[in-house]
Amino acid sequence: MVKQAPGVRIDGLTVVYKTTAGELPAVRGVSLELRPGTITGIVGESGSGKSTLALSLLNAVQPPGRISAGSVEIDGLGNVADFTGEKLRKARGRHIGYVFQAAQNSLNPLKTVGKQLLDLGRSHEIEDLRGLVRDAKELLARMGLDGARVLDSHQHELSGGMRQRVGIMLALVLNAHVVVLDEPTTALDMITQSNILKIVREVHAERGLTTMVITHDIGVVAEVADRLAVMYGGRLVEQGPTREVLGNPQHPYTQGLIRAIPRLVGDIDEARALPGRPPTLATVPKQGCVFRERCELRMDVCDSEDPAALAHGSRIVACHAVTVKEHA
Repeated sequence: MVKQAPGVRIDGLTVVYKTTAGELPAVRGVSLELRPGTITGIVGESGSGKSTLALSLLNAVQPPGRISAGSVEIDGLGNVADFTGEKLRKARGRHIGYVFQAAQNSLNPLKTVGKQLLDLGRSHEIEDLRGLVRDAKELLARMGLDGARVLDSHQHELSGGMRQRVGIMLALVLNAHVVVLDEPTTALDMITQSNILKIVREVHAERGLTTMVITHDIGVVAEVADRLAVMYGGRLVEQGPTREVLGNPQHPYTQGLIRAIPRLVGDIDEARALPGRPPTLATVPKQGCVFRERCELRMDVCDSEDPAALAHGSRIVACHAVTVKEHA
């Protein structure tokens, strides 16, 4: 019997980092719902706050960073942002699985995968360690790997694609039902990438998961996500059903991201890079729209007022120009 997938509600989340210039927000006022049983894609350029948002689901933002406001409510678990100590440790792995951006970074180079699996089981007080190993082999076989061989291997004996699949196995083997994948296909060749995405979709459906996929690659989102949220400068600027957002983007940043993708057919010159650069922690404006420096629809109000995230049909968009257009 497939367990009911939990819903996740992120509300007013702000994450700040302490710097010589004071505490600066990497994520500011983010509200997002991960609906039960869905895959939500978070997309944006490097430095947009995607990974910080993902780590907040585990309450794993490292000093000098901290969650300064907001909540992360997970059905059947509570507000993870308030968890500390043993309660937080038990939530990680048992309830929330995380596949890190570079899979090798989450593997100990001195231990075999099997030894690390047993360490994981013992740390979460799993009594049936043989059952855990059996489940791990089954998951690895499901992903096209020889489970016994992989468990006897060190990380350097595995390819990038194999390590990525080991990361997915470790995130799922304790039966977590909220899973976060941070850039699951970075540095993988196209065939391996396609295989990993197919595995993500299948395991998500089979195990009844609620999944968040963090990526800078819109192609990845188009392939797996039911819903899409676009991040820029620590803010969510647009969110909605993936097909609708990609088919008819409302926010000028979303439009720019999609225009920048080279096409396989047609005129290659049609792909246009976004002008300028994304902001850093130190250059995110303290007031007004975070995207205004690069925006062709910029208006006077964009300099002084932060656009509210407002519902436009099935979409939520934070843009003064979209709001004006809607009321015109």
